Amino acid sequence: MLTSILISIGITLIIYFGLALGFTFSQAPKQRSAAEKKGIGFSSAVDADYSSLPALSTYQARNGSRLPYRRYEEGNDRLIVLIHGSAWHGMQFHPMASALAARGLGTVVVPDLRGHGDNPQRRGDIDYIGQLEDDLADLIAEMQSEQNYGEVVVGGHSSGGGLVVRFAGGKHGHQADRFVLMAPFLKYNAPTTKPNSGNWAYPATRRIIGLTMLNNVGITALNHLPVISFAMPQEVLDGPLGSTVTTQYSFRLNTGFAPRSNYKRDLAALQQPFLLIAGANDESFKAEQYEPVIAAQTKSGTYKILEGTSHIGVTTDTVAIKAIGDWVQGSKS
Repeated sequence: MLTSILISIGITLIIYFGLALGFTFSQAPKQRSAAEKKGIGFSSAVDADYSSLPALSTYQARNGSRLPYRRYEEGNDRLIVLIHGSAWHGMQFHPMASALAARGLGTVVVPDLRGHGDNPQRRGDIDYIGQLEDDLADLIAEMQSEQNYGEVVVGGHSSGGGLVVRFAGGKHGHQADRFVLMAPFLKYNAPTTKPNSGNWAYPATRRIIGLTMLNNVGITALNHLPVISFAMPQEVLDGPLGSTVTTQYSFRLNTGFAPRSNYKRDLAALQQPFLLIAGANDESFKAEQYEPVIAAQTKSGTYKILEGTSHIGVTTDTVAIKAIGDWVQGSKS
């Protein structure tokens, strides 16, 4: 009897690992041709005036790395942290960060997340799945050590908004007093997400399934493998900022740059006040679905959908920037 049980277990394990490894190595993300890149428009971000862009500073993460961020400061007892979206970097927030600081709403800090930006240690990769959350916590802690801010507002756009939801649902969520979710990514199969995020994100689904199976039994040695590519417009890749684009993510970065698998649980942890803002013309997400999806999990949100505003426009349009500034300037309740 015992022998039969052990044989059955052995066969089951062989099948499980065979499937997991088969899925993992049967597919890899591929770059899309220029003809297929008809997703998100980046012109408003690329064409913005960056003549007053602050120089990069660095802060120290818990693993000893020095990570880059930009700082905009016009006084006030408030810290505002803005998290960029997938493939891009903190430079995207220059128009918004400048405007919020100029209104005297607080010190605005905009990091280039680990694995992104001008010269990352390993582009498109991190060390472990929760590292982006830890990095964000370390940035806030270092800013607070310099000045004890009375309020911390953490905002994020697209995948950055997803990271904010993950942050709120994790062990560091208490570090923020309020949140701003700008057209956030919730999950590939959430009612808010268009197919392939509107022809922007192309996952290697079989590889993701295989690596998820391996991670479910504690095997993480292959988490460095790339699992998703992004259809950055060719004019951006060929332009002066092309070298700063991150066109692929590893499994661990892609997983850590989004809410957890049970994204509704992370949303339910959003008990601090938050603003959800999106454009009616968003290419990647269904803006009208945000409120019913999120409000079913938490009642602490304010929702604003902007007519005529695109996915990138929610971070660059003056109407969007003013709306975010007005909400930030409001009371904490």
